[in-house]
Amino acid sequence: MAENKSVKKILLVEDDRQLSNLITEFLESEGMHVKQEFRGDTVAKRVETFTPDLIILDVMLPGKDGFAVCRDLRPTFNGPILMLTAKGTDFDQVLGLEIGADDYVIKPVEPRVLLARVNALLRRGQLPQSSNEAADLTIGELFISRGSRQVTLSGENIELTSQEFDLLWLLASRAGEVQNRDYIYKAVVGREYDGMDRSVDVRVSRLRKKLHDSNETPFRIKTIWGQGYLFVPDAWS
Repeated sequence: MAENKSVKKILLVEDDRQLSNLITEFLESEGMHVKQEFRGDTVAKRVETFTPDLIILDVMLPGKDGFAVCRDLRPTFNGPILMLTAKGTDFDQVLGLEIGADDYVIKPVEPRVLLARVNALLRRGQLPQSSNEAADLTIGELFISRGSRQVTLSGENIELTSQEFDLLWLLASRAGEVQNRDYIYKAVVGREYDGMDRSVDVRVSRLRKKLHDSNETPFRIKTIWGQGYLFVPDAWS
Protein backbone atom coordinates (compact mmCIF):
# COMPACT_ATOMS: atom_id res chain seq x y z
CA MET A 1 0.00 0.00 0.00
CA ALA A 2 1.36 3.46 -0.91
CA GLU A 3 2.35 5.67 1.99
CA ASN A 4 0.03 8.59 2.66
CA LYS A 5 2.45 11.53 2.62
CA SER A 6 -0.17 13.88 4.05
CA VAL A 7 -0.10 11.94 7.34
CA LYS A 8 2.71 13.30 9.48
CA LYS A 9 5.06 10.76 11.03
CA ILE A 10 6.06 11.40 14.64
CA LEU A 11 8.81 9.54 16.50
CA LEU A 12 8.09 9.71 20.23
CA VAL A 13 11.10 8.95 22.45
CA GLU A 14 9.86 8.58 26.03
CA ASP A 15 10.80 5.84 28.52
CA ASP A 16 7.66 6.28 30.66
CA ARG A 17 5.53 3.77 28.77
CA GLN A 18 2.25 4.91 30.29
CA LEU A 19 2.91 8.52 29.29
CA SER A 20 4.19 7.42 25.89
CA ASN A 21 1.01 5.42 25.25
CA LEU A 22 -1.19 8.35 26.30
CA ILE A 23 0.66 10.80 24.02
CA THR A 24 0.60 8.32 21.16
CA GLU A 25 -3.12 7.71 21.50
CA PHE A 26 -3.81 11.45 21.60
CA LEU A 27 -1.64 12.33 18.58
CA GLU A 28 -3.02 9.44 16.55
CA SER A 29 -6.55 10.64 17.34
CA GLU A 30 -5.45 13.89 15.67
CA GLY A 31 -4.51 12.02 12.48
CA MET A 32 -0.77 11.51 13.01
CA HIS A 33 1.26 8.32 12.64
CA VAL A 34 3.30 7.76 15.80
CA LYS A 35 6.12 5.30 16.49
CA GLN A 36 7.44 4.86 20.03
CA GLU A 37 11.03 4.47 21.17
CA PHE A 38 11.98 3.94 24.81
CA ARG A 39 15.79 4.25 24.83
CA GLY A 40 18.12 6.99 23.71
CA ASP A 41 20.76 4.70 22.23
CA THR A 42 18.33 3.18 19.72
CA VAL A 43 16.91 6.43 18.32
CA ALA A 44 19.36 6.92 15.44
CA LYS A 45 18.55 3.52 13.93
CA ARG A 46 14.80 4.14 14.25
CA VAL A 47 15.16 7.54 12.55
CA GLU A 48 16.85 5.84 9.59
CA THR A 49 14.10 3.27 9.15
CA PHE A 50 11.05 5.38 10.05
CA THR A 51 12.16 8.77 8.60
CA PRO A 52 9.92 10.86 10.88
CA ASP A 53 8.69 14.35 10.06
CA LEU A 54 9.17 15.36 13.71
CA ILE A 55 10.78 13.89 16.83
CA ILE A 56 9.42 14.33 20.37
CA LEU A 57 12.41 13.66 22.60
CA ASP A 58 12.46 13.23 26.37
CA VAL A 59 15.55 14.49 28.19
CA MET A 60 15.93 11.70 30.76
CA LEU A 61 16.33 8.41 28.87
CA PRO A 62 18.13 5.11 29.47
CA GLY A 63 21.09 4.34 27.23
CA LYS A 64 21.71 7.95 26.14
CA ASP A 65 20.10 11.15 27.40
CA GLY A 66 18.00 13.37 25.17
CA PHE A 67 20.63 16.11 24.90
CA ALA A 68 23.19 13.63 23.55
CA VAL A 69 20.61 12.13 21.19
CA CYS A 70 19.70 15.57 19.83
CA ARG A 71 23.35 16.52 19.38
CA ASP A 72 24.09 13.30 17.52
CA LEU A 73 21.02 13.54 15.27
CA ARG A 74 21.51 17.11 14.11
CA PRO A 75 24.18 16.52 11.43
CA THR A 76 21.78 14.25 9.50
CA PHE A 77 18.23 15.04 10.68
CA ASN A 78 16.92 18.45 9.60
CA GLY A 79 13.33 18.05 10.79
CA PRO A 80 11.94 19.58 13.98
CA ILE A 81 12.95 18.20 17.39
CA LEU A 82 10.63 18.97 20.30
CA MET A 83 12.15 18.19 23.69
CA LEU A 84 10.26 17.14 26.82
CA THR A 85 11.83 18.24 30.09
CA ALA A 86 10.73 17.79 33.67
CA LYS A 87 12.94 20.69 34.69
CA GLY A 88 11.93 24.30 34.19
CA THR A 89 15.38 25.84 34.52
CA ASP A 90 16.86 28.16 31.91
CA PHE A 91 19.88 25.84 31.77
CA ASP A 92 17.89 22.90 30.42
CA GLN A 93 15.95 25.00 27.95
CA VAL A 94 18.95 26.90 26.60
CA LEU A 95 21.11 23.79 26.42
CA GLY A 96 18.46 22.02 24.37
CA LEU A 97 18.20 24.93 21.95
CA GLU A 98 21.98 25.27 21.70
CA ILE A 99 22.38 21.68 20.55
CA GLY A 100 19.68 21.98 17.92
CA ALA A 101 16.25 21.43 19.47
CA ASP A 102 13.49 23.54 17.92
CA ASP A 103 11.21 23.86 20.95
CA TYR A 104 10.52 22.33 24.33
CA VAL A 105 7.57 21.43 26.54
CA ILE A 106 7.86 21.13 30.31
CA LYS A 107 6.29 18.13 32.03
CA PRO A 108 3.63 17.36 33.11
CA VAL A 109 2.53 17.52 29.49
CA GLU A 110 -0.76 19.21 28.67
CA PRO A 111 -1.97 17.38 25.52
CA ARG A 112 -3.43 20.45 23.79
CA VAL A 113 -0.25 22.44 24.44
CA LEU A 114 1.85 19.60 23.04
CA LEU A 115 -0.39 19.36 19.96
CA ALA A 116 -0.15 23.11 19.37
CA ARG A 117 3.65 22.98 19.55
CA VAL A 118 3.80 19.95 17.26
CA ASN A 119 1.50 21.56 14.66
CA ALA A 120 3.45 24.82 14.79
CA LEU A 121 6.71 22.98 14.13
CA LEU A 122 5.21 20.88 11.34
CA ARG A 123 4.01 24.04 9.59
CA ARG A 124 7.60 25.28 9.32
CA GLY A 125 8.66 25.26 5.71
CA GLN A 126 5.12 24.70 4.47
CA LEU A 127 3.89 28.26 4.65
CA PRO A 128 2.63 29.56 1.29
CA GLN A 129 4.98 31.92 -0.48
CA SER A 130 3.52 35.25 -1.53
CA SER A 131 3.71 36.12 -5.21
CA ASN A 132 6.04 39.06 -4.59
CA GLU A 133 8.50 37.18 -2.38
CA ALA A 134 11.64 35.76 -3.95
CA ALA A 135 12.19 32.01 -3.95
CA ASP A 136 15.94 32.48 -3.50
CA LEU A 137 18.14 35.15 -1.98
CA THR A 138 21.73 35.95 -2.95
CA ILE A 139 23.48 38.46 -0.71
CA GLY A 140 27.19 38.68 -1.46
CA GLU A 141 28.60 35.17 -0.94
CA LEU A 142 25.47 34.02 0.92
CA PHE A 143 22.87 32.02 -1.02
CA ILE A 144 19.53 30.97 0.52
CA SER A 145 17.00 28.77 -1.29
CA ARG A 146 13.55 28.94 0.26
CA GLY A 147 12.24 26.07 -1.83
CA SER A 148 14.95 23.54 -0.94
CA ARG A 149 15.77 25.24 2.39
CA GLN A 150 19.46 25.13 1.55
CA VAL A 151 22.06 27.70 2.54
CA THR A 152 25.59 28.14 1.23
CA LEU A 153 28.24 30.69 2.21
CA SER A 154 31.22 31.10 -0.13
CA GLY A 155 30.29 27.72 -1.62
CA GLU A 156 30.19 26.00 1.77
CA ASN A 157 26.97 24.18 2.62
CA ILE A 158 25.55 25.47 5.94
CA GLU A 159 23.44 22.96 7.88
CA LEU A 160 20.58 24.68 9.75
CA THR A 161 17.68 23.44 11.83
CA SER A 162 14.18 24.32 10.61
CA GLN A 163 13.83 27.30 12.96
CA GLU A 164 17.37 28.50 12.27
CA PHE A 165 16.50 28.55 8.58
CA ASP A 166 13.24 30.41 9.23
CA LEU A 167 15.08 32.96 11.36
CA LEU A 168 17.79 33.47 8.75
CA TRP A 169 15.20 33.87 5.97
CA LEU A 170 13.22 36.39 8.01
CA LEU A 171 16.32 38.50 8.74
CA ALA A 172 17.92 38.18 5.28
CA SER A 173 14.71 38.95 3.37
CA ARG A 174 14.53 42.18 5.37
CA ALA A 175 18.22 43.00 5.18
CA GLY A 176 19.10 46.47 6.43
CA GLU A 177 15.97 46.72 8.59
CA VAL A 178 15.92 46.18 12.35
CA GLN A 179 13.56 43.33 13.32
CA ASN A 180 12.28 43.52 16.88
CA ARG A 181 12.34 40.49 19.15
CA ASP A 182 8.55 40.37 19.58
CA TYR A 183 8.00 40.08 15.83
CA ILE A 184 10.79 37.52 15.36
CA TYR A 185 9.50 35.41 18.22
CA LYS A 186 5.95 35.31 16.88
CA ALA A 187 7.06 34.66 13.29
CA VAL A 188 9.66 31.99 14.03
CA VAL A 189 8.60 30.35 17.30
CA GLY A 190 4.90 30.74 16.58
CA ARG A 191 3.64 32.33 19.78
CA GLU A 192 3.77 35.59 21.71
CA TYR A 193 7.03 36.61 23.38
CA ASP A 194 6.66 36.36 27.17
CA GLY A 195 9.55 38.69 27.96
CA MET A 196 11.70 35.92 29.42
CA ASP A 197 12.17 33.20 26.79
CA ARG A 198 15.70 33.20 25.37
CA SER A 199 15.12 30.93 22.39
CA VAL A 200 15.50 33.68 19.76
CA ASP A 201 18.75 34.88 21.36
CA VAL A 202 20.09 31.32 21.38
CA ARG A 203 19.20 30.81 17.72
CA VAL A 204 20.81 34.10 16.70
CA SER A 205 23.93 32.98 18.54
CA ARG A 206 23.91 29.63 16.73
CA LEU A 207 23.35 31.32 13.36
CA ARG A 208 26.31 33.62 13.94
CA LYS A 209 28.55 30.67 14.76
CA LYS A 210 27.49 28.73 11.67
CA LEU A 211 27.76 31.79 9.41
CA HIS A 212 31.25 32.72 10.65
CA ASP A 213 30.06 35.77 12.53
CA SER A 214 31.19 36.77 16.03
CA ASN A 215 28.94 36.71 19.09
CA GLU A 216 31.27 39.09 20.90
CA THR A 217 31.53 41.67 18.10
CA PRO A 218 28.97 40.64 15.46
CA PHE A 219 29.24 42.28 12.05
CA ARG A 220 26.81 40.19 9.98
CA ILE A 221 23.83 39.85 12.33
CA LYS A 222 24.03 42.75 14.74
CA THR A 223 22.21 43.21 18.03
CA ILE A 224 20.56 46.62 18.20
CA TRP A 225 20.10 47.06 21.92
CA GLY A 226 16.56 47.85 22.97
CA GLN A 227 15.28 47.18 19.45
CA GLY A 228 16.18 43.78 18.02
CA TYR A 229 18.45 42.34 15.32
CA LEU A 230 19.83 43.73 12.07
CA PHE A 231 21.01 41.66 9.10
CA VAL A 232 23.83 43.70 7.53
CA PRO A 233 23.65 43.31 3.72
CA ASP A 234 27.21 44.55 3.06
CA ALA A 235 28.91 42.02 5.35
CA TRP A 236 28.70 38.89 3.20
CA SER A 237 31.47 39.39 0.65
